[in-house]
Amino acid sequence: MINTKFLMISSAIMMALVGISLTFLPNEIMNNLGQSSTKFVPITLQLLGAAYFAFAMLNWMAKRNIIGGIYNRPTAVGNFTHFLIGSLALIKIVLTNQEIV
Repeated sequence: MINTKFLMISSAIMMALVGISLTFLPNEIMNNLGQSSTKFVPITLQLLGAAYFAFAMLNWMAKRNIIGGIYNRPTAVGNFTHFLIGSLALIKIVLTNQEIV
């Protein structure tokens, strides 16, 4: 059985790093990716960063709780949905566009 405390802490740290980066450095991230930045892109990245940081805080606050029980089912479902949809989107990109890899 996997240690949920370790999983929640590592997930929270990774999402917090991504969230803070997207919130405070959207133009720099776009420049490093070689993309031109319009007025719409930075605010979209900042909103995405806020969502990642919110998920990080949710996981950090729930790190000591038993995940999947009756009280933490929303946390488990939210995390599962987020990572499933993200994984499917990344798989789709890799399968349809080989030059990204």
